[in-house]
Amino acid sequence: MAATTGSTAPVKGITAQGLRKSYAEKVVLDGIDIQVPEGTVYALLGPNGAGKTTTVHILATLISHDAGEARIAGHDLDQEPDAVRASIGVTGQFAAVDGLLTAEENILLMADLQHLDKAEGERRAAELLERFDLAEVAKKHASTFSGGMRRKLDLAMTLVGKPQIIFLDEPTTGLDPRSRRSMWDVIRGLVADGVTIFLTTQYLEEADQLADRIAVLDYGKIVAEGTADELKRRIPGGHIRLRFNDIQHMDAAAQRLALSTVTRDDESLSLQIPSDGSIPALRAVLDILEGSGIHAEALTVQTPDLDDVFLALTGHGRKPAPAEDRPEAKR
Repeated sequence: MAATTGSTAPVKGITAQGLRKSYAEKVVLDGIDIQVPEGTVYALLGPNGAGKTTTVHILATLISHDAGEARIAGHDLDQEPDAVRASIGVTGQFAAVDGLLTAEENILLMADLQHLDKAEGERRAAELLERFDLAEVAKKHASTFSGGMRRKLDLAMTLVGKPQIIFLDEPTTGLDPRSRRSMWDVIRGLVADGVTIFLTTQYLEEADQLADRIAVLDYGKIVAEGTADELKRRIPGGHIRLRFNDIQHMDAAAQRLALSTVTRDDESLSLQIPSDGSIPALRAVLDILEGSGIHAEALTVQTPDLDDVFLALTGHGRKPAPAEDRPEAKR
């Protein structure tokens, strides 16, 4: 069993308590707590300016924090920064590849920086180029690559040192849907290999698809944390919809359910019952129908999605800033 550091999170994951960071009078992080078990994906979700990138930069030893403590891959962030750096990889919004070098040369450069010998560096480069479907363009200059290919090459370079933990700071910003899904497959593959992923994103679908747990950060504070399903159940608006073959069955069901909040639609022969979408709530409705011999033609469960959660918890719209307003468009 893995050792723990005063919490239920494995020592090889990420734990942080009370992290704070201010710039002059502006509070960027206001005492946040984080626990990321090893081999999982943790998504930090929030609008522009919420403090997501600052959190990554602190945990990756790129900037200092004003208060709090953290352990990364079993190492104390303040006392063992070199050990932390040796255990992690960081990939940001902007692919840190050299466009004048080929894909292979970029990876070999990272191998040199990691002090791998020539044979090991070449072996590692060949392995990563194959893994990221870049083998056919290994000899081409990175300046000719699409945004998605550059992001994959950037991540491949990050993996040269075989990090235990990878920080992905909005890794799919600006990518087209196909490239984004390709990157998701890469991330899933890393987790299957036991890598821990700390992901920041503005894309709600991305968090829903990838994350084992999600934290919603707003104005420097974590306002909610849990699985995607847990977060969705916190927001009202979910319901169970029952559709019937005839009005008699619908009337009987309405009487048996005997809830003032049941909404009926005589035209579609359906009843709508408020519900959090949980299995106990669904079972309670089914037990009433089965116990009364009432048969519904169809049953559907509708719960709020992460768009609803994001809006309800932060008061911000779900969509990222237009491309022309994003920082990368102004560089």
